[in-house]
Amino acid sequence: MARGINSRIGLAGGAAGAISALALLTSAAFAQSVPAPDDTEQGDLSVTIYNSDLALVQDVRQLDIANGENRIEFPDVSARIRPETLSFFAPGTTIVEQNFDYDLLTPTKMMEKAIGQTVTLLRTNPATGAETRERAKVLSTAGGVVIQIGDRIEVLRDDGLPVRVIFDRVPPNLRARPTLSVTLDSERAGTRPVSLRYLSSGLGWKSDYVALYNEKDNSIDMQGWVTLTNNSGTTFYKADTLLVAGNPNGSRGRNFGNRGMTRAGTESADRERLGDFYLYPISGRTTIANAQTKQVSFLDVQGVPAKKIYSIGVNWRQNDDTPRNVASAISFSSSRDQGLGDALPAGTVRFYQRDSQGSPQFIGENSINHTPMGSELSLETGNAFDILVQSEVESRERITQQEWVKSERFRVYDKGDELVARGESERSKNTTFYRTTMRYTITNAKSEPVDVELTQNGLNRYWWGYDYRVVSEDIVGEQLNYDRRKYTVPVPAEGKRVIRVTYETRW
Repeated sequence: MARGINSRIGLAGGAAGAISALALLTSAAFAQSVPAPDDTEQGDLSVTIYNSDLALVQDVRQLDIANGENRIEFPDVSARIRPETLSFFAPGTTIVEQNFDYDLLTPTKMMEKAIGQTVTLLRTNPATGAETRERAKVLSTAGGVVIQIGDRIEVLRDDGLPVRVIFDRVPPNLRARPTLSVTLDSERAGTRPVSLRYLSSGLGWKSDYVALYNEKDNSIDMQGWVTLTNNSGTTFYKADTLLVAGNPNGSRGRNFGNRGMTRAGTESADRERLGDFYLYPISGRTTIANAQTKQVSFLDVQGVPAKKIYSIGVNWRQNDDTPRNVASAISFSSSRDQGLGDALPAGTVRFYQRDSQGSPQFIGENSINHTPMGSELSLETGNAFDILVQSEVESRERITQQEWVKSERFRVYDKGDELVARGESERSKNTTFYRTTMRYTITNAKSEPVDVELTQNGLNRYWWGYDYRVVSEDIVGEQLNYDRRKYTVPVPAEGKRVIRVTYETRW
């Protein structure tokens, strides 16, 4: 397994069509590059990033402010700032007005702003290298660039020919960097700290887990990665970065549900918390480059006890025309004593297993929600090739009220239960009762015996149906809740097992 930090950097794509070609050929006089750290106007940066498309940026800059009314510009803020969330503070000042200029200086914007104006086209003859200049009026950029040269109208084609567009000036209201401007009234002149705090979209993080399953030892080696992304349009230099696991109101965090959690944990992880959220700081200051994906390892544990589980669910009175493959899952704990010993942020767990040559091979993946420490997890990785189940209604008949009364001792829940009691109070209104026998046939083509967890679903029939009975079962089941009862069925190697369960119900 790889260790340490793995960074993958991608570049943002350009505009399409003819404007895209011009983006590569626009005069270098107006080309703008990402500023080096010494050129940035950012100050002491702190960035708190939530799980999905939300970040809190805090920027403290030292600025010289004149006495009276001032207009101060703050370049290098996020291009996806939420201006309404801005908090500004400078000692001895009062805000009069604030503006955010997000119309950035790009070749595409330059052409759009030049409509109705005259530019210079510099053409190069590919054969001779000779350059010619022509003055052209920009007529339109809708679907391509249309220009007028003298009495003729041309369309600048995206044909790769060496053509450059030279502009006489930078169009007004275009900025090289995302810029926030504030008009304020200062009580005095002098240099002082100015604090900006705002929320921004375009920044997010998620967790990914790599788990190597050892079937012989019934264990997994797991590594957890934080994947940090920045699509805010701005690079944040040398930022004190903090990741928050949780979904505060206002963020759009992913919610996978807790379908893989079989038991919620009750252990407190040894991590700093902020309210009800766990904090995952990135050690040292880091530069979060725009259009960058960065990965940092936060979990690395070997030899965690785990086991493979085969399971399948059956609906009430389900008749399978053909056998169905059972699901294969890996079960493990996040507890301190025998598991991972940590709270797990929401993400995707990918499982690998070594083949006969010792090479890890991918065997499946599943997602988890934010998982407290001490939880029991069972994550499906796919369907088992050799293990199948066929469920059938072997018999179903109506029974009398006297037979129903006799089976009262097999009632699943105590009759003192409020919902059951409510159902019993309706006995005189509902005098129809049924006895249903379900038959489950499980086949195993593996060379070793397996246990299959078969869950009968659909036992929940609202308030009038809670009073049901399990009068006979070949294997003692475990009642998971009102709706589900689970049977752990041993199946011999290269063999099959048939079990039957008889229910008495009101439906």
